[in-house]
Amino acid sequence: MSTPPVPTHEEDALEGLPPGFGAGVLGRTAFWIAVVFSLFQIWTAAWGTLPSQVVRAMHVGFLMLLGFGLVGNLLAKTRAGQIFWWVLGLIGMGTGLYNWVFYEGIIRRSGFLTHADIAVGTILIILTFIGARRLMGWPLAIIAGIFLAYCFFGQHLPPPFITRGYDFELIVEHFAFGTEGIYGTPIYVSSSYIFLFVVFAAFLERAGMLKLFTDFALGLVGGMRGGPAQVAVLSSALMGTISGSGVANVVASGQFTIPLMKRFGYRPAFAGGVEATASMGGQIMPPVMGAVAFIMAETLNVPYAAIVTAAILPAVLYFGVVFWMVWLQAGRDDLKGLPKSELPNPWRAVREQWPLILPLAALVYLLFAGYTPIFAGTMGLALVSVLILGTPLAAMIGPVAIRTLFWVLVGLACVAFLEYGVNLLALVIGALILACAVLKGARPTLGILRDALAQGARNALPVGIACAIVGIVIGTLTLTGIASTFIGAIIAIGKDNLFLSLILTMLTCLVLGMGIPTIPNYIITSSLAGPALEQLGVPLIVSHMFVFYFGIMADLTPPVALACFAAAPIAKASGLKISLQAVRLAAAGFVVPFMAVYTPALMLQDGGPLAAEIGYPLAVAYIFFKTVVAVGLWGVGVVGYLAGRANAFERLLALVGGATLVAAVPLTDEIGFALAVALVVIHVLRHRRARQAAA
Repeated sequence: MSTPPVPTHEEDALEGLPPGFGAGVLGRTAFWIAVVFSLFQIWTAAWGTLPSQVVRAMHVGFLMLLGFGLVGNLLAKTRAGQIFWWVLGLIGMGTGLYNWVFYEGIIRRSGFLTHADIAVGTILIILTFIGARRLMGWPLAIIAGIFLAYCFFGQHLPPPFITRGYDFELIVEHFAFGTEGIYGTPIYVSSSYIFLFVVFAAFLERAGMLKLFTDFALGLVGGMRGGPAQVAVLSSALMGTISGSGVANVVASGQFTIPLMKRFGYRPAFAGGVEATASMGGQIMPPVMGAVAFIMAETLNVPYAAIVTAAILPAVLYFGVVFWMVWLQAGRDDLKGLPKSELPNPWRAVREQWPLILPLAALVYLLFAGYTPIFAGTMGLALVSVLILGTPLAAMIGPVAIRTLFWVLVGLACVAFLEYGVNLLALVIGALILACAVLKGARPTLGILRDALAQGARNALPVGIACAIVGIVIGTLTLTGIASTFIGAIIAIGKDNLFLSLILTMLTCLVLGMGIPTIPNYIITSSLAGPALEQLGVPLIVSHMFVFYFGIMADLTPPVALACFAAAPIAKASGLKISLQAVRLAAAGFVVPFMAVYTPALMLQDGGPLAAEIGYPLAVAYIFFKTVVAVGLWGVGVVGYLAGRANAFERLLALVGGATLVAAVPLTDEIGFALAVALVVIHVLRHRRARQAAA
């Protein structure tokens, strides 16, 4: 393994870690720890009989061992610094092993923990804060610290914030050993669902899925106006189907799309903003959505497929917004598409690499057939492994008929897992691994699997650490009951005006998003606002999706915009400038969550009176069309371009028209559509007269 390049640009190391695992013995050690981490998680998902609490504790232990080890390898400047971080990692792993070895004893002495228990719990809390600080930045650690401090000192505050006071032992037990602290629902979801899907995405990328997506996007939309940017949007949307991480999408597809945009005249900050905005949409793009979707399903106690169903139209609209904004901006800046001679045939790329789509198709089927995300993720991962391992073996078979027979037999063996379980699939993979190890030409394939396991564990680090630290916030809410104060305030406001409650929730998301990533943002805001919005008549899944959507938007807002800072070194532009461009590109999308609240049919939920009057399919189609028009109007208002440059009056007309379509009160739809027609007529006539005058 080669030594990763040391960051030279200030923004490369601003958030998270540089790429790679480090040099020398410690680098190889971190690499193999990542491999073992992935194998442990796959084992617990497929066959593991360990108690859930032990799996959670070991998950956090591995996160700390790998995370602190990488900090030592990649960021420490001295040997002493390296040793310090590795010692912290080993101690962190020790907390997980302690929970495993003494699991039954800890349960029996619940409420009467020993001094050793208290010491281990205290160390775990401290290390969780250190890990969040090093891997996620100061803001999230500070916010969690404020919540923890509230547990210790809340009894000294005035009403309504006063608490009864809690002693040190109770706080440590609640946060370090209970299921409502560090080992709460977020870590459960991270250890069971999220990790599997992150590794699944890493396997598909290693198998060549990124190249398929890029070639398809390049051939399909590369020749359009603003072609290079449209390629970035479409390839990021496709990447979003297998990866729920905005930062991972930026790093994967941005290496190609950002230089392509710059080569054809796009400003560096705008190129980075397009990629960051499109990549963040990967969190809401089914079937493999972001970590928040799995946490949401667990929190609401609904099937993951229900979350996917609710996200379909908002995801289409999100990427439609970015397409539209890029189209308008390209027209305003006179940016053309790519020459036809440089574009690949998109359908040829699909014909040549269609087997890569099979694991993704199987995953979609399993999710919607009612299987659990753990089962679907495990099977999807196994099928990708079969595809990677079988490809070099099939290539060694000369006659086409025998090669086809090989794939048919492998395929039948894989499909049989539905009847005979995961053990049969494991036997198939074991046989393929053995064949690859024996046959010289196929041995490099084993390296692909090994590297994918390591990269998957590394990609899961920021998500896992965020889930651990946000357990402090959830634990504070459950221990103190402070959430009820906030919920009461929202209900009091919303009794007279739901719109004001939604604005308050949106601002909470956006303000929190300035300092913390999507996962803790969603968990904190949904814990506070979700129940309040439900009492105001908003369906629970819609209120949570409202928070989720704005959590994604908030992840583009400065000063902490992880996807934008990931794009900065590729674009060679300031992360702050990229963030400002990203917010501008996503601005029209602010319409979507509000319209979903007032008309839940946009998330394929209850159609309301409109569905009763005209039928559910027509109601969904009408709401979708209305949202598209509203988004289109806001895009014109923000960018200032349609068939040509829009003047101030036309931009104001567009913004007002979009706003009236959002407001679900009598006659506003009619007014909005009328303003849309008026805008188009006025704009087109003005530019036609201008051209005639110029002629």
